[in-house]
Amino acid sequence: MPRILFIKTSSLGDVVHHCPAVTDVARCVPGAQIDWLVEEPFAQIAAMHPAVRHVIPVALRRWRRALWDPAVWSAIGSVRRRLAAESYDYVIDTQGLVKSALLCAFAKGEKHGMDRGSLREPLAAAAYDVHHAIARGQHAVVRNRQLVCAALGYALPPACDYGLRTDLASEPRDAVVLLTMSSRSDKLWPDARWIELGTALAQRGLVSVLPWGSESERLRCVRLAMQIGGAEVPARMSLEELAAAMRGARAVVGVDTGLSHLAVAVGAAVAGIYCATDPVLTGLFGGQRFCNLGGVAAPPEAKHVLRALEAWL
Repeated sequence: MPRILFIKTSSLGDVVHHCPAVTDVARCVPGAQIDWLVEEPFAQIAAMHPAVRHVIPVALRRWRRALWDPAVWSAIGSVRRRLAAESYDYVIDTQGLVKSALLCAFAKGEKHGMDRGSLREPLAAAAYDVHHAIARGQHAVVRNRQLVCAALGYALPPACDYGLRTDLASEPRDAVVLLTMSSRSDKLWPDARWIELGTALAQRGLVSVLPWGSESERLRCVRLAMQIGGAEVPARMSLEELAAAMRGARAVVGVDTGLSHLAVAVGAAVAGIYCATDPVLTGLFGGQRFCNLGGVAAPPEAKHVLRALEAWL
């Protein structure tokens, strides 16, 4: 039974994009024991995959802000000891960054990663024992799956299955979840278009649900909801709670954010709105019901989003 450690730490969308590779291993490598090293805010995603044996959380983002704190060094030491206590047959870094390569170096086992020509940060390749050429210009899901099947020696399965499960009930609702938030302002869709879309949904008897993650996002959602008939701004939800809510809704509309990818991964019908990025490389991928709208400097109009939703409403 091969023991495998995956290193895919962040961000949310990247973590979601790694899930199909985990599903592939569970189906193609009999008896595989899979552990996953991941940033603590996204540990719920790794835990939602039933093939993952142990989730090992790290806090690189938080640690970097307080390297002078003895508690931080104690936490780093704890992770190193945990990794040193386990011998893996394969340590596979699908993140391919210097920060993930440093974590890879802590683990015991044959280390696999992309070669220098395949990496955004070529220096990371120095941490790997075995290097794999993975063509650029492909969607992140495809690159992750190709790297893992090259490392473990099986043929790439034709189907893409995220494999995520949640024990939380997904109550069916006549609602559409609107994912309005992003960490980058250039990815945001104009407020006027959210209001236009939400108003059109309300006219069809559908409730717009606007989740949030920070206080500034909550205030923006409240402002939008006040101008959309019957809209809801729920209490802050965990990733697993939001996944269940999205799966139970009629549809999800979201900007280029990891939550939109999570919606696809749990089987929701999703319209992705792109305003500043190329959906060819970072768009919604692999689900049964999704569409990507817009592109760099070309945000879609509300009527085009509504038209895309019609088949699911």
